[in-house]
Amino acid sequence: MAIAVRQFDAVVVGAGGSGLRAALQLAEANLKVAVLSKVFPTRSHTVAAQGGVSASLGNEEPDNWHWHMYDTVKGSDYLGDQDAIEFMCRKASEVVVELEHYGMPFDRLDNGKIYQRPFGGHTSNYGERAIKRACAAADRTGHAMLHTLYQRNVRARTQFFVEWMALDLVRDAEGRVLGVTALEMETGEVMILKARATLFATGGAGRIYSASTNAFINTGDGLGMAARAGIPLEDMEFWQFHPTGVAGAGVLITEGVRGEGGFLLNKNGERFMERYAPTVKDLASRDVVARAMATEIKEGRGAGKDGEYILLKLDHLGADVIDKRLPGIREIAIKFANCDPVKDPIPVVPTCHYQMGGIPTNMHGQVLGSGDRIVPGFYAAGECACVSVHGANRLGTNSLLDLLVFGKSAGEQVVKDLKGETGAMPELPKDAGDYTLSRLARLDSATSGERVSDVGAEMRRVMQLHCGVFRFPDSLVEGVRKIKEVAERTKSTFIKDKSKVFNTARVEALEHENLIEVALSTMVSAEARKESRGAHDRSDFPNRDDVNWMKHTMWFKDGNRLEYKPVQLKPLTVEMFEPKARVY
Repeated sequence: MAIAVRQFDAVVVGAGGSGLRAALQLAEANLKVAVLSKVFPTRSHTVAAQGGVSASLGNEEPDNWHWHMYDTVKGSDYLGDQDAIEFMCRKASEVVVELEHYGMPFDRLDNGKIYQRPFGGHTSNYGERAIKRACAAADRTGHAMLHTLYQRNVRARTQFFVEWMALDLVRDAEGRVLGVTALEMETGEVMILKARATLFATGGAGRIYSASTNAFINTGDGLGMAARAGIPLEDMEFWQFHPTGVAGAGVLITEGVRGEGGFLLNKNGERFMERYAPTVKDLASRDVVARAMATEIKEGRGAGKDGEYILLKLDHLGADVIDKRLPGIREIAIKFANCDPVKDPIPVVPTCHYQMGGIPTNMHGQVLGSGDRIVPGFYAAGECACVSVHGANRLGTNSLLDLLVFGKSAGEQVVKDLKGETGAMPELPKDAGDYTLSRLARLDSATSGERVSDVGAEMRRVMQLHCGVFRFPDSLVEGVRKIKEVAERTKSTFIKDKSKVFNTARVEALEHENLIEVALSTMVSAEARKESRGAHDRSDFPNRDDVNWMKHTMWFKDGNRLEYKPVQLKPLTVEMFEPKARVY
């Protein structure tokens, strides 16, 4: 079967914050750009980010990027690469002001400057006290950012392929990436989108867990495609469980609630965070707060009929503050928790929120393959990429900053690389697209087997049970065995509905094939890391082990094997932040 081919200078897969920021850089350089998205761009998951984007603007109190860098390195539990962290923190003010000039409707102070609020792990003078660093648009910062960047891309005449799903990378014999195969979800047509540069901005994969703040579209598509193409996945054992997801629903309640003065209570009405983080209390780093909450619940101090959640109190802020700074949170609490936070506390539990790992890249968005060699023609940015600026635990509001800094940086690198190229674009290999067609043929021809929904439910159950906030040695070993079984079962899934209209069942099956790669890499990497660091907390190795484990995990699909590479402790221009005990 011949596959139609369309040709571009660059193909961007994903239309969230990093994809739109990169695409804008490319379109404004007069490159022919195609942006693929499974949903309309302004429905990408960046729209769900609430609390803010970090930058040391110092609009309300003195601040500087050195303090931001220190907080990020400390927050990462010293697994973040300090050169990339310095790059991000130094660029923060520039990209936020640039976004403001694009028309981003930030909240304002009385003097007209951007409003900033405190956030977990953000401190002044290297940990002395909490500081206001998160630039916010009420509690809808991601929504405002996504719309701003989309409108700017429309102005730049970026070409969008809406409701298209990328399926596999196309590589030639030398390993160069030449684009992707993609499915138009409405018609079922498969096409090769050929490009000199392919940039993944496909977001996270939080749907590997049964309790997640992630949208249903967050299925790790970029990670699955990269793994199948022989590219490693880095630090996949590190998943952030956000302290405050609505109990029973998983919907995110921003850390901005605590930044505005809200606090956590156990069933006894006790502000328990004072025991775990005496200096910054409820604004400690996310992994610290999530573990504290899980400990309170485990030790019988959880609220509710079955003691399964913690209470987030904000009624003392008053209706005026809540309606001005946290209007979306009030709406979420009423709809999903059946409580009005103006009167009653919100029931919350730690919920899977963010992947710190991903496709290995340098700070210019270039993807790194085996041996840290640059993969020609391939770039990644945002949550699907691992630079690594988040290390073992991401600092709140650094996600939106990551999107802006590395989306722009990747775009700049693509422009530089393409302008340096001469000659015709390389020819596609003769078998380009055959692998994708064989995957689709298996799904379409199978008449029996297991339903995708059943296998997917088992994957999420296994991940939640064996690889959650707390991890236990026997449970991890059992988890590896079980997730391998789920991966085998995935090979014999079938779709009952063969309709080609909108391809709903087909897309679900293809998304699951991406998710299982993420789940497998996560469980295998977690079982192998014999220490506790950041979001990875093992009962048998309760302490951080800098002697043996100050290194990044690299998982390869081929052979389900692991390799390791050292953490880059040397920054670009400043002195290294020496690893030390993390206390808040």
